Amino acid sequence: MSESVGIHEAKTQFSKLVRRAEAGEEIVVRRGREPVARITPLEKRSGVRGFGSMKGEIRIGEDFDEPLEDFREYM
Repeated sequence: MSESVGIHEAKTQFSKLVRRAEAGEEIVVRRGREPVARITPLEKRSGVRGFGSMKGEIRIGEDFDEPLEDFREYM
């Protein structure tokens, strides 16, 4: 079940609301009586990215370190 708070309360209690969201709670923010936003916890990332995780996915062109045509006059 989610709790509903007004914008003013959300502004003044934002840190506390974020801690509650981190604990798994969902908070709905209202403007007047109308819900306009939701503070929810992010899903935990699975796995750890390490060096080499993009191996074979990125290609660097042979002319990567060549001067750009627009800057040749400054060389």
